[in-house]
Amino acid sequence: MLETGQTAPDFTLPRDGGENVTLSDLRGQKVVLYFYPKDNTPGCTTEALDFTALKDAFAAAGTLVFGISKDSVKKHENFCAKHELGIPLLSDAEGTVCEDYGVWAEKQMYGKTFWGIVRTTYLIDEDGKVAQVWPKVKVADHAAQVLAAVQA
Repeated sequence: MLETGQTAPDFTLPRDGGENVTLSDLRGQKVVLYFYPKDNTPGCTTEALDFTALKDAFAAAGTLVFGISKDSVKKHENFCAKHELGIPLLSDAEGTVCEDYGVWAEKQMYGKTFWGIVRTTYLIDEDGKVAQVWPKVKVADHAAQVLAAVQA
């Protein structure tokens, strides 16, 4: 997992709608990257809806918000349409960005061990450095906590 003060690893990933997003192209703005396990699951849907609800407040604070999972662009587009999401979702189908950011890890659920994305959020400052990390995120009120950190 990355730590505060480290340079955020650069990447280019496809997003819903067909465009690519390159992190280094976003310098000069704050960027929130929230990594989540899977589209259309209860926690991930709640998190996406919460960030969507605060989209205008993030924009007013000069901050872009992106969700990242290993789901395909097509799955992201279906997820966005089904829930009327207003934030871009990036597809890390190969998992390289998840690995670079330290969120691809061994997890346990119902006594079974498997590899997956550990729900984690990074705030990247205008210079491309990690300003804050939220590891092992609990969804309730998380988007509001990230907004408060952006506005501070």
